[in-house]
Amino acid sequence: MVQELIDLRNCILEGRNKDALAIVDELESITKQATLRNIGSFLLIILIHLIKNQVEQRLTNSWAASIAN
Repeated sequence: MVQELIDLRNCILEGRNKDALAIVDELESITKQATLRNIGSFLLIILIHLIKNQVEQRLTNSWAASIAN
């Protein structure tokens, strides 16, 4: 990501607006993908905790905190 920012800066300084916009689009895509990965990770964690809770019929403080997060 650092290299993309350097390239973006150079494109802007050199007046290559189309190239700069392409880099911005790429960075936006990377951000969306990272957000979706984070959501998937959180969903997996909550699902595991909910299954454990259902099986063990109890909810520990750490599980409750994790689910709340």
